[in-house]
Amino acid sequence: MKIIEVKDYMEMSQKAAEYIIEKVCNQPNIKLGMATGGTPVGMYKKLVEDHQKNGTSYKKVMTFNLDEYIGLNGDNKNSYRYYMNENLFNHIDIDKKRNTFIPRGDIKDYNEECLRYEDLIDKHGGVDVQILGIGNNGHIGFNEPGTSFQSVTHVVNLASSTIQANARFFERMEEVPTQAITMGISTIMRSKEILLLVSGESKNQALHSLLNGEITESFPASILKNHPCVTIIADKAAIAGLKIHI
Repeated sequence: MKIIEVKDYMEMSQKAAEYIIEKVCNQPNIKLGMATGGTPVGMYKKLVEDHQKNGTSYKKVMTFNLDEYIGLNGDNKNSYRYYMNENLFNHIDIDKKRNTFIPRGDIKDYNEECLRYEDLIDKHGGVDVQILGIGNNGHIGFNEPGTSFQSVTHVVNLASSTIQANARFFERMEEVPTQAITMGISTIMRSKEILLLVSGESKNQALHSLLNGEITESFPASILKNHPCVTIIADKAAIAGLKIHI
């Protein structure tokens, strides 16, 4: 693992954007694995700014999102399709219809959708760079503690801690989805590179467990220690006081 320590969230976002921009410039047809939530918003903003200022092109880039809530269609403002459109896709020159892929959360057969999405990733040769955040309980994507390291794209019941963390994005607690479709841990681990973004004091313990704890399914992110190419960008608040033994 390569660890890049930065001052704060803004610098983390800038460094992450620079990392992705360099990859896109060197490999115009790169396949990116996209994450949602609060952590990558700043990075997406910087990507948009760069595109508008410097003209970095995403016409040949293909994206695969980690997950989507069950029960939400792409027009719902809390869906991850809506999130990606609003934060990135609508503001760059990517082909949204042909080259951006997100699990569908509004269909009847979710197990069939999981198989379709996993096959779609495989059909296109897998993800080149997967962007990740880390949950306080160590989840990556929506792979909660106890998820098998061998898991592929699947339906998950969200942990209560994850539901609580997601509640800030919804007007009422009753609206927060309790299930999602997510790439599995083995799907994530097949990515050629992984970029993990960690920001804030609230993620300090999770980063400590990742870097210094054992590899265990009770802390899903721990499997990243077995990946050959992981870059972590963490701000001072997230990394404060950590003794790193990897």
